[in-house]
Parts: sequence; structure tokens; C-alpha cells
Amino acid sequence: MRPVHVLGALFVMALWGTNFAVSRYTLREFSPMIMMALRFAAVALILLPFVKFPRGQIKQILAYSFVLGGVHFPLMLHGMVGAEASTASIVIQLQVPFASLLAAYFFKDTLGWRRGIGMAIAFVGVAVIALRGGGGESDPFHLALIVLAAAAFSFSNIQVKWMGTVDPFQLNAYMALFAVPQLLLYSLLLETGQVAQIRSASWGAWGGLAYMVIASTIIAYAIWQPMVRKYDVNQTVPFLMLVPVFGVASGVLWLGEAMSWALIAGGALVITGVGIILIRRPKIVVARNTV
Repeated sequence: MRPVHVLGALFVMALWGTNFAVSRYTLREFSPMIMMALRFAAVALILLPFVKFPRGQIKQILAYSFVLGGVHFPLMLHGMVGAEASTASIVIQLQVPFASLLAAYFFKDTLGWRRGIGMAIAFVGVAVIALRGGGGESDPFHLALIVLAAAAFSFSNIQVKWMGTVDPFQLNAYMALFAVPQLLLYSLLLETGQVAQIRSASWGAWGGLAYMVIASTIIAYAIWQPMVRKYDVNQTVPFLMLVPVFGVASGVLWLGEAMSWALIAGGALVITGVGIILIRRPKIVVARNTV
């Protein structure tokens, strides 16, 4: 890879990794569902004028929005209410072993013993983190929600595989558009005080939302997608292993989250397991890490 593309890939990993800390910071002033509804509404408003209507794929994108916007993000954000950003950035990496399991089921992708060992190591790593006595502000229940969010996100990648060729900005724009009413409905049913939150939100909270919309979504994709098309999978996918590194660092440095030996050991196991899986190059590999 050219040095400028290596730097670009590192920059994208930093955006995606630090997004965990930014999201948790913003959750201090917004409840999860209204925060995601505002985020996706902004993404849709920015991207829709620049993408074509997805003729022939509208039903598939709608189904995709139900899984990503209606399942993954509600689980992920409710999980992050009770889980530190550093921990969440590691646990969500289970999306890679889940993707391998789903690929084996839907596409008859042979797992093999090496990838099986990688999955086992990754899940043991999460168990080490979950059983470290809660640690800081994380607890097993909220970590379990993030594990379920990882499984849902992996299935959304299966859906993208079924779609075939699709422009990522077109997919993000219409997924966001379809997800907004789902998230607003969840918010009305499960949350209160949404108007008061919007009126009283600080500049820091609005800045966090802007970061999620512009930096970790639009800018990150604008840089990442051309590199995915230009380079082989084995050149680009390994960079994704740096997301939890930036996630842990930003959680500790920006939010003052505790660093424990259990978190370090569990994180090392998860990254090792995910790395083994990625080296074996499964048919479905999660192409992004998101909150």
C-alpha cells in the first residue's frame, strides 16, 4: 500500500475507534434511541441529495434497516449505557466470529480448526472481561446486550452480501432514512423527556452527534471505501484490528475509564482470536466497526 493510503487507513481506524468514547460521552445528555434517530436523520439529509434511488433493491435495504437500525443500534446503545467505551470497543469485535459462523450456515463456508480456535479464543476473551467483577462502570448484562448487537451486525453483513453490488453511500443514506421512524417509535415507547433533552443539550453533546455523523460515518467511508476497492482484502481488513486499540485508548484518556489487567488480557485474547479468523479469510468479513 502507498504510504498515504496507510495513513488514511489508520485515520479511519482512529475515527471508528474514538467513536465509542464520543458516543458514550453523548449518551450522558441524550437517551440512546433519540440520539440515534437524530444521527440517522442527519446522515439521510446529507447523503440523499447525492445518491440515486435504489431501484430493485428497496425491499432489501428496508430489511437491512430493520436489522441494523431496529436491532443492532438499540442493543448497542442500550448496552453502552452500562458498559464503558473501552470495553464496548473490544466486545463488539465478536462480530467477526459471528460473521464466520453465519457464513458457514448461509454460504457453506468451511470453518476449519484454526478458525474454530480463533473463535474460541475471542469468546474466552470476552468472558474474561465480563467476569472481572463488573470493573468500572461495565456490568455483564450490558455487555451481553453488546454481544447480541455484534451478532445482529454480522447478520446485516450477510444481507449486504445478498444484495450484491450496492453503492455504500446509497446504502447508508436509505438505511438511515428507513431507520429514523423505527428509532423514533422505540424512543416514544421506551424513553421520556426527548424534547427537554434536545432543548437542554450542551454544545459538547451536539458536537458528539456531529462527530458521529460527519467524521465516523461520512468522512470515514469516503476514505475507506476507495481503498477497499483498490486493495486486496488481506491488505485492508487487518487494519480493523486497530479499532479496539483506539477505542480503549480514547475511553481511558478522554473519559477517564479504568484500565485493568483483566481488560488488557481479555482484549488481547479477543484481538488474537479475531486476527486468526481474519488470516483464514472467511467468505464474510465484517467490513466496518460502528456504534
